[in-house]
Amino acid sequence: MSQATLLDLRDANLGYGDSVVVSRLSLTLRAGERIALLGASGAGKSTLLAELRQRLAERAAWCPQSHGLVPQLAVYHNVYMGRLERHSALANLCNLLRPNRRAWAEISELCRELGLDGLLKRPVGQLSGGQRQRVAIARALYQQRELFLGDEPVASVDPHQALRLLALIDKRHATSVIALHQRELALTHFNRVWGLRDGRLAIDAPADELTLADLDRLYPDAHDANDAEG
Repeated sequence: MSQATLLDLRDANLGYGDSVVVSRLSLTLRAGERIALLGASGAGKSTLLAELRQRLAERAAWCPQSHGLVPQLAVYHNVYMGRLERHSALANLCNLLRPNRRAWAEISELCRELGLDGLLKRPVGQLSGGQRQRVAIARALYQQRELFLGDEPVASVDPHQALRLLALIDKRHATSVIALHQRELALTHFNRVWGLRDGRLAIDAPADELTLADLDRLYPDAHDANDAEG
């Protein structure tokens, strides 16, 4: 059975203002795909994610690279912000002063799965980098949207924890596009890879048809290092 098309881009130029970062981009995002987005720093991964986020709007949960957390607020309140727009200003103010029981229960369970149990009342500014990363993921998951967009959401955790976090994302989102630098993870966990190099889409293929050597070509430094070794 064919998968529903969620987004189709054809010869699109992506960037900011008059500056084009990714040129003549053509790709299709289908329901049920878990896509690893790879490329060297500055290749255009964040630009592509921003375009996807704009076009998919409220269908997509969003986990930014910068986390976007409020350090002074507790873990609970940062996660709750994932659904802030669904409630009235008065309800949100009341929740700030006295947490909503239902929201507290839902967020407590989510944080337990993410290894953040016991930290709901702690200000985010007091957490480690890996813990803040998990709070950002929790906030995105709490949005309960159709698909997940993440800009390096597992960059601050070890490989074992990265797998666990990706499994939790998959549990709640059948479709995802996640930027990362772990090439092995791209081949073993995801079913499709988009690879950017020099502002162009250099790879768009099923993960099981690719090798680490294919992915190495996305990174000029890795290619130069291989030449030097040869």
